[in-house]
Order: sequence, then C-alpha cells, then structure tokens
Amino acid sequence: MGATQQPSPSPSSKPEADKLVLYEKDGSIATIRLNRPDKLNALNPAMGDQLVHAVLAAAEDREVHCVVITGNGRAFCAGGDIEFLRDARKRKATAELERLVLSGKEVARAIAIMPKLILAAVNGPAAGGGMNLALACDLRICSDQAKFAESFSQIGLFPDYGGTYFLPRIVGPARAAELFYTAQMLSADDALKLGIVSRVIPQDQFEAETKKLAETLAGGAGVAQRAVKHRMVSEDQKTLEAALDEEVRMQKYAFESEDCLEGLNAFAEKRKPNFKGH
Repeated sequence: MGATQQPSPSPSSKPEADKLVLYEKDGSIATIRLNRPDKLNALNPAMGDQLVHAVLAAAEDREVHCVVITGNGRAFCAGGDIEFLRDARKRKATAELERLVLSGKEVARAIAIMPKLILAAVNGPAAGGGMNLALACDLRICSDQAKFAESFSQIGLFPDYGGTYFLPRIVGPARAAELFYTAQMLSADDALKLGIVSRVIPQDQFEAETKKLAETLAGGAGVAQRAVKHRMVSEDQKTLEAALDEEVRMQKYAFESEDCLEGLNAFAEKRKPNFKGH
C-alpha cells in the first residue's frame, strides 16, 4: 500500500524467511501483514506469537494512529494450519494447540483495549480464526475476491480468536448460530449485507482504497476516536474476557475429541467426515 517496510517487531536476529508477520510503517499508519502466502496465511503457533508481538508493538508506538491488518498474497487468512493441527492431534499435543489459541485470545484482547483504530483489510479468503481475527478489528473492508467462513465445525473444532463474542454482536445470535453450525461460505457481497464488512472494493483498487481509508482514520481526532472506542467496548470488557477464556477451554475439549481427529483427517484426505459425536 505504498508503505516503506520497517524492521519487523520480531527479534532482529530472526531470518527474513522466518518473519511470518511483517510490520510496516507509513507515516502514522502501521500495517501488520500476515506472511505465509504459500499456506494462505494459515495460523500456526509461531505465527500466532509474532502476530501478538506485532499488535502490541503497534499499540505502544506513539507515532502510529491507525493500524491495518491484512494478508500477503491472495488470502487474508485461511484459519488454523491444518497440517499443524492434524499432526498435533495425532500426537495428542494439546499444549501446542493451546499456545495457538492463547495467541488468538491475546490478539483479540489487545485490539479491544488498544487506544487506536484497527482496520481489517480482508484482501481474500478469511476462514476460521482468520475470519474471527477480522471480526475482532474495529472496522472491516474487503475486496470483491474475499470469502468468509466459520469453518470450525468442518473439522470438529470450537470457534476461537473471539468469534463466539464478536459474530453474534455483528450479525445477531440466530444468523451467527447458523454460520457456526453449517460453516457456510459467504461471498464478499453476503458479508456486506450481513454487516460483517462496511465496504466491498474491486480487487484492482483494494490497496489504494485501503490506504485512503487508513489515512482518513489516522488523520481523525484521536481524542474523540479513543473516547468512542472506549465507550463502545469498555462496558463489555469483562464479557469479552470471559468469552475468550471459555473459547480456550472449549477448544482444548473439542481438540481432544475423536470427531476432531476425524475432521482433520477427512479435510486432509478431501472426503466427507464421518463424525460420531465423541
């Protein structure tokens, strides 16, 4: 988006190839870019940790007035890395899954309490934790190539990254329940109609329009913006914290089920899962 790439907030000794999240600054705008394009920016524990670090770095940077979260390549974020999840489930490595889910909790919490605006620029598919990462942001726009899905039920997992808190508040409880239970894929226009995004932008104009909106937000009255954001989230802060804690607990419970192992295997093998309910 015309930004000059700055050093990532990850340790300076980290090789460029290991920077799964890029941190860029352009004036008062910070862009956090998910950087696993070959995996559709799917989340693994290392990426989750770097995402937390980047969000906290933006929160602490006094020069930054607006933060943009987007994806590198053709996807925003495909959710949890299926290869990682399948391997961890086969080894019953719940602690590895918990590390990833806890990073989602920390990101959602940091976005909510950060005294600056966060814009999700959904440049392509956003599924599972990727969709919920976008929902956690203050504003969301998307390209006309974007798609959205609460895809957890397809693999026997529980929604995380704050999805059970944010989605019902955006689309209403009944529609949220349907999206959670069916894993229905939404087009960009569907997302606009449901209020998940506020704008759908042609792909060839997406970066330019994202930059324009970010500049508008960054140039706004910071005191008033912070006050509005605080008013909108402060009363529900305890509810959000409780929801995030419950997501971690329930995700571990779902991960250890036989249905989860079957769902992950079926996804990898490109077949319909045969869930048994245990």
